[in-house]
Amino acid sequence: MSQATTPTTPATEGQGLDYEAAVNRYFAAWNATDPAERERAVAAAWTQDGSYTDPLCDVSGHAQLAAVITGAREQYAGYTFRGTGLVDGHHHIVRFSWELVSEADGSSPAAGSDVMTLDEDGRARAVLGFLDRAPAA
Repeated sequence: MSQATTPTTPATEGQGLDYEAAVNRYFAAWNATDPAERERAVAAAWTQDGSYTDPLCDVSGHAQLAAVITGAREQYAGYTFRGTGLVDGHHHIVRFSWELVSEADGSSPAAGSDVMTLDEDGRARAVLGFLDRAPAA
């Protein structure tokens, strides 16, 4: 698995939290293909009671987060989530955009923007996801 990194803006520097690292941990969780690796990545990315909400789900806690990610990995085997654009943050809030990309041909059936609130250690307390482009039903 390759881990995409996303450039930061000057607003993300020097505020005590590493916004880019938080976003990279988030993508590591979404891109983990092995269940044990996924559990470790979810624990590294989210607080124990962390949540994820988008138009398709609203879950909290590591078990539910891992289950949602597992479902996405099964539905989109051979695809990778990666950041697009800049990571922008202030205080304990970070926003970023992403796309889901086929490892075979580079096509991207889905893209979105997320807003994440972080704890003092840089782990996600809550992620609010917005789908900018979704696959046809």
